[in-house]
Amino acid sequence: MSDRIALSTWPTPLEPMPRLATALGLGEDDLWVKRDDLIGLGGGGNKVRKLEWTVGAALAEGADTLVTTGAAQSNHARLTAAAGARVGLDVVLVFPGTPDGTSQGSGNLVLDSLFGARIHWAGDGDPSALGGTAEDVCAHLRRGGAQPCLIPFGGSSPLGARGYVDGGEELLAQLPDVRHVVVALGSGGTMAGLIGALGVERVLGVHCGAVAEPAVTVAGLASALTRRDIAPGSLRIRTDQVGAGYGTLHEPVLEAMRTAATTEGIVLDPVYSGRALAGLITAVRDGDIRRGERTVLLHTGGLPGLFGHDETVRRTVTALRSHHSG
Repeated sequence: MSDRIALSTWPTPLEPMPRLATALGLGEDDLWVKRDDLIGLGGGGNKVRKLEWTVGAALAEGADTLVTTGAAQSNHARLTAAAGARVGLDVVLVFPGTPDGTSQGSGNLVLDSLFGARIHWAGDGDPSALGGTAEDVCAHLRRGGAQPCLIPFGGSSPLGARGYVDGGEELLAQLPDVRHVVVALGSGGTMAGLIGALGVERVLGVHCGAVAEPAVTVAGLASALTRRDIAPGSLRIRTDQVGAGYGTLHEPVLEAMRTAATTEGIVLDPVYSGRALAGLITAVRDGDIRRGERTVLLHTGGLPGLFGHDETVRRTVTALRSHHSG
């Protein structure tokens, strides 16, 4: 018996992108976008599919509080807060840094507050220690009589990855002859779930810099999910779009965002979906994705995070002013 709960309605749309396909040198019918940014809960995004499983398990265990970690502009944290609000659980978000060092009035942080989540600022120590801080928060909550459940970083666990087994099967029903599915590789669970549904040969992950060893991370999750030994070296992963780091704007990503916006009116974010498209563009140039091969870009959402990414906002506004002055 499954503990999965419903947090949205399915399937999400699959839409053609003929103008973007042509701009990239593909055929008009070659490129599609899977609109998981249009998932209804909390501003949308891929994390909802994972949360249907992880929050379902938390409810089954009798939890009254969800605790999770992420960067201050974490899409996963925002959607955990929204899921908690939907099912009536308290939510505590554990972020690195301090409130004084973070823009409180932008992006996902605004929605975190709107959904009623509490934020625990972990200070400016080692970000890798954030999981330990979250465990300490859970222990403190238990001493106070609460029943917390720790949701993993990015919702990425073998359980959470089942959300994208569902998503991959949904996509196959919509486009049975899909040859490539291109997805941002953050904490790894989305790519692992897609591999569970589609196999390693059809899934291309574009590393975003969120984990130190992306292939090892995804292979571990996918192996646990499928109960098969999936070798890290067998995965299709591009690592050429990280640039200076996870939260830093990479120039090809900004160009990819502009191309999607001006050809299709679709908004991508600078950390995840923009990197996925930049990786897809490079894969076409390299010949890894060819004309005549049905290709899907998984739109993982992240629009609120765009407005919390200061450099992208600044560069976009500067370009707008330059356009008007010209």
